[in-house]
Amino acid sequence: MADEFPEFRLRLPNGKMVARGRLLPEKGAKGSRMFVVAAGSPVRANTVPSFAARKPPSYYTRQRLIDTGVIRRSDRWRGYLETVSDIECTSPSAAAEILMGCSANGWGVWKSADGRALIDHFGPSAAVPNRPWLVRGSNVSRLDLVRRQWLPEGLVTLAASRLRQGVRQGVGKDELRTLVQEDYDSTATYSQRQQLVEDLHAFLSRMKPGDTVCTISGGHLYVGEITGEAEQTQSEDRRTNLRRPVEWKPAGHPYDELPEELQQKLSIQHDVVDLTSVQAHIEGLGLTYEELVEEAEAIERDPSTEFPALTARRELELPEPTDELAGELLVHDTEWLREVCDLLWDDRQLVLYGPPGTGKTYLALKLAEFLGGGPEQVKLVQFHPSYAYEDFFEGFRPQEDPQTREVAFRLTAGPLRELADLASREGNRHIPHFLIIDEINRANLAKVFGELYFLLEYRNKSVRLTYSGDDFALPPNLFVIGTMNTADRSIALVDAAMRRRFAFVELSPRTEPTRGLLRRWLAKEGKDAEPADLLDALNTRIDEADFRIGPSYLMKKGVYREGGLERTWRTKILPLLEEHHYGEGMDIEKRYGLAALRESLG
Repeated sequence: MADEFPEFRLRLPNGKMVARGRLLPEKGAKGSRMFVVAAGSPVRANTVPSFAARKPPSYYTRQRLIDTGVIRRSDRWRGYLETVSDIECTSPSAAAEILMGCSANGWGVWKSADGRALIDHFGPSAAVPNRPWLVRGSNVSRLDLVRRQWLPEGLVTLAASRLRQGVRQGVGKDELRTLVQEDYDSTATYSQRQQLVEDLHAFLSRMKPGDTVCTISGGHLYVGEITGEAEQTQSEDRRTNLRRPVEWKPAGHPYDELPEELQQKLSIQHDVVDLTSVQAHIEGLGLTYEELVEEAEAIERDPSTEFPALTARRELELPEPTDELAGELLVHDTEWLREVCDLLWDDRQLVLYGPPGTGKTYLALKLAEFLGGGPEQVKLVQFHPSYAYEDFFEGFRPQEDPQTREVAFRLTAGPLRELADLASREGNRHIPHFLIIDEINRANLAKVFGELYFLLEYRNKSVRLTYSGDDFALPPNLFVIGTMNTADRSIALVDAAMRRRFAFVELSPRTEPTRGLLRRWLAKEGKDAEPADLLDALNTRIDEADFRIGPSYLMKKGVYREGGLERTWRTKILPLLEEHHYGEGMDIEKRYGLAALRESLG
């Protein structure tokens, strides 16, 4: 083994001191590879405050070695400690943690003279960055293996009751597919066999020592580190045929208190799930912001990069609406804007509804750009009667190959999928992103949203997508603002499912901020208030609130050119009212014309 693995080195942070050690052929009591730290290796004098709680075995081993004199104050390195003799440790990570005084992944920080990490010496497949995994064990044939076996014995297992003996670690997916087809042909469906191949391949060939493993039991998430290779055994009940040694952290984390993004990934219903997209959240579990900063400082890093757990800890928040924003939008009261933002924050989805011309789309866009920090975080789509799920989220669409010029149906992302992917990128998750759905009530919403209707209400869950088959969740920093023209369809006709998932805010000529909007705009532009008086007089003659006329028709430059008001009234406003009173035999000009309104105003 000494010939198989070279000497490994560990550079202590904030210094040039280098510790040395070797991987041993022996395995510890729980199956992990032993590691020996050479005498004369430097040891960091202090530990980070979270060390005792996060890594109690390494913390107490370090204290015992100091108390017994195996680690003592160094005469060579000022301000550091030093090992007096060789120290056998239960794993490479335990060795690194004892020397560094903080949580560490020894499979990555111990490096050979050529700069390769320890894990890279296990083969080319091992040279992949460490990943976190979810392995389910709380309901294996109705037994909770997590509390019964995994935690007390330091294991993670995978049931492979009918898989033949002799399957090696690192087996390829094609070979596994053949074995599963033969061994499970009469006991599992096609889809079950497909998923079993994926789970077995992840457990045997993709997982490696140094990876993080998570599991759920009793409403808590438990986290550990894989410390050895996979083994196949013949367990009596066939529930634990495949095993890996794991060093579990002593305490679990309440599931309900986990970050929303982590809950989304944990809700995926497979036995083995790759959690790489939420790795930073897992690394920061149980630590305060200050403790994360201290851990980041204890690990040598490129100063131009940020500690991932600190980046993930950035809180998503919406900026507070200001008086300047209220003035720009001509809103009567900043408090009204704050209430709209509170509704968005609580529900993540909001609909602005009202008659035509009340500024719903303009307000939605301007508010989204302010809250998201710019137009780059805002995407607008307009619904119509033929709009479908395939247009909105994803579907197979004809596309031409630029090389062969052949046309084929390919899976194509829609605007919601594109924005969701952008919002969920690492580094973007604390930035609000907005989808504006104009005329949201003009499409068949159940048809357009499909299974996404569920995600609008349950943001901490994920669902299996219809076309791609991916497990998908709406990122928590994705907000939806819809606009609804009540002249097209009454708010009372909106189905209960949509009412429950969206907050509704009215923009009506009878209430602020719409009622006085035109008057405020005229004052700002230095124009006469007559158009506002005429609009108010017009709306008092319209009995149905959903058909009252909004101020936007009279907030355009063309209205204030010579004859512009009369032209706008004749070509834009009166046709709307003619349609409303169609078949009633009413003289629209006599009731709603400019001459009649001016006469009523004296």
